[in-house]
Amino acid sequence: MARDEQSELPRSDLKTLAKIKRGELSYESIDTGLGLLAEVDVADAIFANAERLKDYEVLHEAVRVQLTAWREFVLWWDALTDRDKQGRPTRKCNRPVTLPIAGKNGIPERMTISRQRKRLKEPDKYEAALVEAFEHCRAICDADKSGVVRGTQGTGENEWFTPPELIELAREVLGEIDLDPASHPEAQKIVRAKQFFTKADDGLAKPWRGRVWLNPPYAQPLIDHFATKMVSEVVAKNVQSAVMLTHNYTDTAWFHRAADVADAICFTRGRVKFYEPSGEVAAPTQGQAFFYFGSDIERFADAFDDVGFIVTPARDFIDVTGDAS
Repeated sequence: MARDEQSELPRSDLKTLAKIKRGELSYESIDTGLGLLAEVDVADAIFANAERLKDYEVLHEAVRVQLTAWREFVLWWDALTDRDKQGRPTRKCNRPVTLPIAGKNGIPERMTISRQRKRLKEPDKYEAALVEAFEHCRAICDADKSGVVRGTQGTGENEWFTPPELIELAREVLGEIDLDPASHPEAQKIVRAKQFFTKADDGLAKPWRGRVWLNPPYAQPLIDHFATKMVSEVVAKNVQSAVMLTHNYTDTAWFHRAADVADAICFTRGRVKFYEPSGEVAAPTQGQAFFYFGSDIERFADAFDDVGFIVTPARDFIDVTGDAS
């Protein structure tokens, strides 16, 4: 075995290393998988630039490369061991496989792999995902002259206020709202956060602490930046608990990053009737999702049960070793 391959092995896996040296195990290099993930990253970067330029042809190609690379990664990953129809590794493998390990050495977490498997592995689902992504590209390029994608925002200023009854549900879950990092003085008549940041304050540059309510601006790239900031602050344990309201853009990377960390999500029944500073109703063209980050999932589910259906991301998967995680 080459020295660089040995360096990829966990130090604690001495027995596996010994078996590989004796030829009892064949080692699967992670180079193939990492190469496919690199293609995904490049496609993401190209997409972001093409989105700014409203270049449909480049957007189209970027999402095709992205989804294809993800599908090939899933096929590569599943080829490491036999799997049942649900994608779970069986114990009837021709050889034990302990590496690569999900969540190690640049390999995504098992939940992320499982989600991409369900979405892309079967040819018909892969084709459906492509069609949906291409439609999203078209919607981006059909933006009006102000640069706002139709159906995603109320005004070019991104000021859409949440109905009071939904704010009260979030307050019921959180107890109090310590911070609203993307707000407006008018909205605070309802939110009543202990601290809030406006557009002029630049909430993305501020630390987030405590119990947070977030209804971010829905234009790109701001919605991506705010959702990513929320995930970072939750992972860093700076945010004690939080409720974040977004459109249900389940085809976006930021949505999946948030879902990877959220403890529960409420997908709305119907659409939230936002309102603008003028008082006019600003109705979106798609549904919404409330992300909950916190330990009291039951309280969140009880509060938002009438708003939509509640899901809790499944994170307990069996590793490729066949051992329960």
